[in-house]
Amino acid sequence: MSVTAIEKYNIKGFPAPRPITSAAQNEHYIEVLYNLERRGRLSAAEEKYAELLTVLIEAYEEEHYPIHSATPVEVLEELMAANNLKQKDLAPLLGSESVVSEVLSGTRELNKRHIAKLSQRFKVSPAVFF
Repeated sequence: MSVTAIEKYNIKGFPAPRPITSAAQNEHYIEVLYNLERRGRLSAAEEKYAELLTVLIEAYEEEHYPIHSATPVEVLEELMAANNLKQKDLAPLLGSESVVSEVLSGTRELNKRHIAKLSQRFKVSPAVFF
């Protein structure tokens, strides 16, 4: 983005945003964005400024704080923890406690029927298990 393009996002009281190069700058931009959002109604210029801050923050965080893909077992373990469930609680869905144990230990993969039942139970897309 050219300096001229960035300068058009300069709003009274807010310096023109620049690409984020540090965690401190990222935190500052997040705080500025939060303060803008708390105001409620924003002018068109403020909305564009907030949009640009969002793009800069997302770009920095995607590079510095990537979210790694989780395995189906990791997803299932997280869902179980979030819902305070034990292996025996999933036995009716997967067939038996031994099947649940095998799935969680990685010796057995989830099949389509398991995924359908788990996605329905936890109200998540079946895609989270792939």
